[in-house]
Amino acid sequence: MTTRTVRHQTIEVAGVRVAYRESGPADAPVLLLLHGFPTSSHQFARLMDALGDTPYRLIAPDYPGFGRTEAPPAFTYTFDRLADVVEGFTDALGLDRFALYVFDYGAPVGLRVATRRPERVTGLIVQNGNAYEEGLSDAARAFAALRREVPGDEEKVRDLFSEEGVRFQYETGVADQTLVSPDGRALDLHYLGLPGRAEAQADLTFDYASNFTHYPAWQAWLRSAGIPVLVLWGAGDPFFTTAGAKAYLRDVPDAELHLFEGAGHFALETHLDRITPLIANALPHLTNASTAEAEVHRRG
Repeated sequence: MTTRTVRHQTIEVAGVRVAYRESGPADAPVLLLLHGFPTSSHQFARLMDALGDTPYRLIAPDYPGFGRTEAPPAFTYTFDRLADVVEGFTDALGLDRFALYVFDYGAPVGLRVATRRPERVTGLIVQNGNAYEEGLSDAARAFAALRREVPGDEEKVRDLFSEEGVRFQYETGVADQTLVSPDGRALDLHYLGLPGRAEAQADLTFDYASNFTHYPAWQAWLRSAGIPVLVLWGAGDPFFTTAGAKAYLRDVPDAELHLFEGAGHFALETHLDRITPLIANALPHLTNASTAEAEVHRRG
């Protein structure tokens, strides 16, 4: 298998230096990968390598307050603002058409972008990214109900940023925890410990419930968009249930759905070998790339 050359770059978007990783030809069909909490674009590093012999341009940004992107104190850390930055990021890179891969926080960010700029989105990969009430576990509902003004709630939120809290997110629901590399968790904890990061993440956690009012609009977009959808789901996710995965079929009946038993929230950690070929096989449809176009880029 061909190993991809990955470039690590930054670009200014609305006054924020946004870090991103990118691989593939500049004129190839685009897959935009949107990460979750508490991680960054690093979560896609192994997937980008695994897709090394596919003729596509893969781009994964870090949101403000995540990874290598700065965390400006004056930035308003809400999901609306993260979507503003991602939308501006696509403008800055001149991405007129792209498929989306959304995971966890990437779902409310990416679906906001999709409903604002529906003409740009050619396909959708959803990996443990929720857009349905029935997809919320009791744990997710409990965290979404936390309020900063309630005594003790901020401490509960900040527990998510501790070593135990991050480990819980990576390992809960995983059948073989030896498959989960500690490297990603260690990097997440490093970034969470940087100045201003805990405050930014707390703001976003308290804003998470704002996403629920958008569910009907996102579901309406899914029904009307007419794009291919691939749903990949770790069945042991402690936050987002398999009912949420199956709900996508209600709005996109011909969506392709795969549930992975023994996988948790971070399904790529344990099931990369099964997920990679599913993505590789779907990319021509997801990006609207013709066979001839893909072959040109494959040959370089």
